[in-house]
Amino acid sequence: MKSFRFPHPLVLLTLFIILAAALSYVLPAGQFARRPNAATGREVVVPGSYERVPSTPVSPLQVAVAVPKGLADAGAVVFLIFLAGGAFTVVDQTGALRHGVDWLLRHAQGREVAVIPLVSLLFATMGALENMGEEIIALVPVLLVLMRRLGYPVLTAVAASLGAAVVGAAFSPINPFQVGIAQKLAQLPLLSAAGYRLVFLAIALVIWISGTLRHASRHRTTPDTAAQDVAAAGASRHGLVLLLLLAAFSTFAYGVVRLEWDFDQMAALFLVLGIGAGLVGGLGLTGTAEGFVAGFRDIAFSAILIGFARAIFVVLEQGHIVDTLVQGLATPLAHLPVALAALGMMGVQGALHLPVPSVSGQAVLTMPLLVPLSDLIGLPRQVTVLAYQYGAGLTELLTPTNGALMAMLAACGVRFDQWLRFAAPLYGLLLALGAAGVLLGIWLGLA
Repeated sequence: MKSFRFPHPLVLLTLFIILAAALSYVLPAGQFARRPNAATGREVVVPGSYERVPSTPVSPLQVAVAVPKGLADAGAVVFLIFLAGGAFTVVDQTGALRHGVDWLLRHAQGREVAVIPLVSLLFATMGALENMGEEIIALVPVLLVLMRRLGYPVLTAVAASLGAAVVGAAFSPINPFQVGIAQKLAQLPLLSAAGYRLVFLAIALVIWISGTLRHASRHRTTPDTAAQDVAAAGASRHGLVLLLLLAAFSTFAYGVVRLEWDFDQMAALFLVLGIGAGLVGGLGLTGTAEGFVAGFRDIAFSAILIGFARAIFVVLEQGHIVDTLVQGLATPLAHLPVALAALGMMGVQGALHLPVPSVSGQAVLTMPLLVPLSDLIGLPRQVTVLAYQYGAGLTELLTPTNGALMAMLAACGVRFDQWLRFAAPLYGLLLALGAAGVLLGIWLGLA
C-alpha cells in the first residue's frame, strides 16, 4: 500500500475553499445586525439580532472567482511580500548577508546556543507589541542564512520567528489587535490584568523556546560554511549595505509601532531598501533590477498562498454562513456551568479561527455576543477576553487558513505536515496553560 502523502499547500487550501462552498449548500444562511462601535472605530454585531436570510449557495464559478478576489483582498500583503522578497534578494546578492551573519557567529563563538532564544524573544516581543505576522516573511533570507550557518534545520527559522511571534501575540497584555480591541469591546480598561498576562506570557515563551531548542539540537547538522571568507575589497561595501539594512529595520519598527504603518508603507520601505542596497553594494541599476526579478520569482508561491487562504473567508461570506457558524457555536455555552462555559469559549474561539483567520475581525464578531453571555452566567469579562486570546491566538500556530503561516512554511521549504509534527505537541501544552489561566482567573475573580 502506498504511504500517505500530505497534500501540497495549494491543494490543501483549495480543498478548504471547496469545503467552504459545500457548507453554503448545507448550513442555513443568516446574519447579525451590525452597528458602529466608537471605542474601536469598527462595526460590531448586535447581540440577539441573528436572523435567517435567503440562502445564497456559492456556485462553482463563484468558487473559482473567489481566488482572484482573495488575492485582491490580500493585495497589500501580497505586494509587501513581493517587494520585501525582491529587496532581500538584492541584499543577499551583494554578499552582505553572509558577511553580517559570519561576523555575528564569529562574535558568538561558543555561545551559538543563545542565538535561538535571542531571535525568539525578539520576534515574540514584536508579536506582543503589534501582532507581527506577514511582515516576517520578508526576513526569510536572513533567517535561513543564519540557521544554515548554525547547522540548524530550516524549520527552526519558522519556529524562532513566526512561531514565537504568534505565542507572544496570544499571551500579550498590550497587543492592540487582540487583547486591545477585545478589552475595548468588553468595556475593560486597556492594560487591565497586564501583570497576570505577563506571568503566563513568560511561561508560554519558556515552553515554546525550549521546544524549539530541543528540536534544533536534535536535528543539527554540519554548519554551512560556504562563502564564509569575505574579500577585504568588498568588506566596506558590505558594511554600508548592513548599515542601510539596520536603518531600514529601525525605521520599520518605528513606523509600525509608533506611526501605525500599514502594509503599503512597509512595502515602500523595502522597495527603497532594495534599490539602495543594490546601488551601494555595487550591483548597479541592471544588477539591482535583476535581483528584484529573482526575488519576485522565488517568493511568488508564498505570496499566492496568502490569496488562496483569504479566498476561504471570501466564499464563507458569499454564502452568508460566517454568522451562522458563530451563532451555532456560541449559543450552547449559555447552558453550561461557569468553568465549562469559559473553557467552551476557548474551544469556540479556536474553532472559529479556522473560517475567520483575522484575530481582530474575530474579536469584532464574537466579543459583543460573548460579553453579555458572560454577564448572564457570572463569568468575569476579563476571563472572556483571556478565552478569546488563548483560543483564537494560539490557533494561528496550526490553522492552514493562516496565510502568513502557509507562506512562511513555503518560503522556508517546510512541509505543513512537518510543521504539525513539531508544533502540535507544543500547541497542546500552550492550550493547557491557557486553560489554566482561564480557570485561575475565574477563581481569582479577575477584573
